[in-house]
Amino acid sequence: MKLSKLGVLAFLVVLASAVSFADTINDPKVIIHGVGGGGGVANPCGSHNCQPVGVNFSFNVPKSGSGVLYFTNASGKTWTSLALIEHGVPAADISCSQTFYLSCTTKTLKNGSVEILLSGLRGPNPRKGIAPGQNFLIQFACVEKSCWPGGLHFTAHAGTGTGTTPEPGTVALLMTGIGTMFSRRKAWKNRFNL
Repeated sequence: MKLSKLGVLAFLVVLASAVSFADTINDPKVIIHGVGGGGGVANPCGSHNCQPVGVNFSFNVPKSGSGVLYFTNASGKTWTSLALIEHGVPAADISCSQTFYLSCTTKTLKNGSVEILLSGLRGPNPRKGIAPGQNFLIQFACVEKSCWPGGLHFTAHAGTGTGTTPEPGTVALLMTGIGTMFSRRKAWKNRFNL
């Protein structure tokens, strides 16, 4: 009995370590933030030109491999998630910084492209995704000497569903709790079947 408890404890320590080191990446970085104004202002991005975009849109990385692109959500719907898919030269590890969603994950797709997925809404009020008419920027940044290839093509798809996606740590805790319940259930059955 003690051996199984030690095994569960060791598993939880390894899982917590993996989650805590998940964001230590030194390859190119994408930064997605809101831009002041929005909501029908004549020039909401100041001196920059915001490109109005719908739920599906595409863009290219600036020729220098770094820089900022400005957009406005012109779809009339709140974006509850945003998937950016790069086509061309797949990046091994991409770090992400953003203010709209709970998590930003990257994965390599079967065709070799890389998907950057922003998902999970924050609380009832602080974060609601990207609202209709809201301005946002996508910045491509170099990390140390690792920059984006200039002209790399991206497609984007915004999700407009009302569901929220839990954080990966929340899913891990849920699975641990369910495993504990099944373990305790078995112990109770064995205790009463003697």
